[in-house]
Amino acid sequence: MPEVIFTGPAGRLEGRFHPSKTRSAPLAIILHPHPQFGGTMNNQIVYNLYYAFAERGLSVLRFNFRGVGRSQGAFDHGSGELSDAAAALDWAQSLNPEAKSCWVAGVSFGSWIGMQLLMRRPEIEGFVSIAPPANRFDFSFLAPCPSSGLFVHGDKDRVAPLKEVTGLIEKLKTQKGITIEHAVIPGANHFFENCVDELIAEVGSYLDRKLNNPPIQRISTRVELIGKS
Repeated sequence: MPEVIFTGPAGRLEGRFHPSKTRSAPLAIILHPHPQFGGTMNNQIVYNLYYAFAERGLSVLRFNFRGVGRSQGAFDHGSGELSDAAAALDWAQSLNPEAKSCWVAGVSFGSWIGMQLLMRRPEIEGFVSIAPPANRFDFSFLAPCPSSGLFVHGDKDRVAPLKEVTGLIEKLKTQKGITIEHAVIPGANHFFENCVDELIAEVGSYLDRKLNNPPIQRISTRVELIGKS
């Protein structure tokens, strides 16, 4: 889990990068929740998503948006953060020029940024969107959605209620050529408190199907995060 620093539009960005042992392995970019509400790359869901992809053989990057941790700059209401995500993908691709495809996964605010990145980068072939706040941010740009993917929500989410997201997902499901899946975790709130294991199991099952059941590569450097935002 090497620490990395790379150049973003507003200065340096701090991240963690796990390179795959396979040169042509896909990339995955993991985007954290809202910076102004404690979201960082060490968020428990982000951390576990990072390893869910890494253990399936992908090269994975998670990083702090501008103004978070050691990343330079200041919060920019989504516009700058989207530029940060694009710079992160550029950086990862520069290290992995043989990678043929990419995934993006985001949590809450990060899912909004991730879906915008998806619209701009045709090499992104799949997405995982956790608790997208469709009641707080405009997702109408997904018209049409260019890639298949997974949405995951908790049925006790009061920050981004399930009913606010269902309409968006049902609309996307009507598009031809892509497959949108939607998983609902019983008892889970917006932060998946006490439900992270169930969330990651759902994501892992989806990735296994989409990646043709790759062998799981347990990573010995993995440590537990307790109380991380």
